[in-house]
Amino acid sequence: MDLKEIQNLIKFVAKSGASEVKLEMDDIKITIRTGTEGKEPTYIQQYPMGGQMQQQMPIQQQQAPAPETPSSAGEKPADDDSKFIIVKSPIIGTFYRKPSPDKTVFVEVGDTIKEGDVLCVIEAMKLFNEIESEVSGKIVKVLVEDSSPVEFDQPLFLVDPS
Repeated sequence: MDLKEIQNLIKFVAKSGASEVKLEMDDIKITIRTGTEGKEPTYIQQYPMGGQMQQQMPIQQQQAPAPETPSSAGEKPADDDSKFIIVKSPIIGTFYRKPSPDKTVFVEVGDTIKEGDVLCVIEAMKLFNEIESEVSGKIVKVLVEDSSPVEFDQPLFLVDPS
């Protein structure tokens, strides 16, 4: 597990509201604790399975500027296409356009959708979350490649509400 994956995990845990998460994989054990008032730092502890501590690094809870980058990039289409509604990712995970590899995509460009229609799934920690439309309209553009990682609040689709 590299540093980027650990940072994404920390962001996911912070947004979920959980106070502590423990993750064990092969020879690494990670414990993430979040402060109850958001003032305490989060700590990551990595140990070999033998139990001796290898590394402990404090991570500042204030990592809000990192999610701003995808949002800023997503605002460019909003400026060019201000009449369109942007459907954003509610969670961090991996974006999939199909329910499974052998099925067809949920929506294509040009499809008419209504409120409650499933647009995609986002896998987060081995759970597949269906992302439903909160608006009715026509899909104008898919902003994310299939099977690619997405951040919280990252734009996924442009929808024409007319």
